[in-house]
Amino acid sequence: GLEPGPAGPTLLARRRHMGAALDHVRRLLVQEPRGHRDMYAAVLVPSELPAAQLGALFLHGQGYSTMCGHAVLALGRFALDGGLVPAPSRPEAAVTIHCPCGPVTAFVPWDGQRSGSRVRFHSVPAFAAAADVTVDVPGHGKVVVDIGYGGAFYAFLSAERLGLDVCSSKTRDLVDAASAVTEAVKRQFKLHHPDNEELAFLYGTILTDGKDAFSDEPTTNICVFADAQVDRSPTGSGVTARIALQYHKGLIQLNQSRTFRSSSTGSLFTGKAVKEAKCGDYNAVVVEVSGEAFYTGTATFVVEEEDPLKYGFSVK
Repeated sequence: GLEPGPAGPTLLARRRHMGAALDHVRRLLVQEPRGHRDMYAAVLVPSELPAAQLGALFLHGQGYSTMCGHAVLALGRFALDGGLVPAPSRPEAAVTIHCPCGPVTAFVPWDGQRSGSRVRFHSVPAFAAAADVTVDVPGHGKVVVDIGYGGAFYAFLSAERLGLDVCSSKTRDLVDAASAVTEAVKRQFKLHHPDNEELAFLYGTILTDGKDAFSDEPTTNICVFADAQVDRSPTGSGVTARIALQYHKGLIQLNQSRTFRSSSTGSLFTGKAVKEAKCGDYNAVVVEVSGEAFYTGTATFVVEEEDPLKYGFSVK
């Protein structure tokens, strides 16, 4: 794990410090030739919370996010297999990960030797920041969006409102439209988070198939975040925020489980609101998301001092 230095007592301060003093590390890891345009990474840091076994900072092509559900699934497995959790219970072990948005608990299958791939987690309280907000999107006119928080803030709308289909339109067209929505919301809507204003930024836009009412059928979405990055998963923090919005609108009840599909890879997450909560003055819900994480390998990254491109590069 990388130690981002004595930056202060909070994980958000570590995140700030890494961005200011160690951003070359992010660039060399996530940009080419070691990464790629849509690369994502998690850096392990010591937890500052007694209840958490580890802390994590999340890196992407533009900077540092505050929550990543799919990373939590993977880190839960890694923590167990790497011996970071003393005496894990069977058949499922709890792993609490201190994320910049707060503590998130993963529940990981454990047979005493090895973790299982299907993991679930309970995130920080999620809430509807705003429903049915009208924004003026260049090239699309006035568009109505919802804004939800699930460890990060996202704007949500049906791709149909932008003249697109989340399942069949070209990814480039979906990315361009979602990015235009993100920029419009950033300009026209002021976000607020009751815990810390460092969390009050719009991370991206999630285009959906419009199927928000409860159904046993999967609902498909695509998440475009940071600098036009495309999520390969259905987006754990996005599913969390989307369920909070559906619960706020009365479209889903507690413990009603829904399936969410990524339009980019077809991978599936399930999500459900498990209990009501508060986040400041917001009525919130704790959401359980489950999905799968698999190992792909281990890597040793090398940086040669004389390499003129040692800190990576990005080709658009």
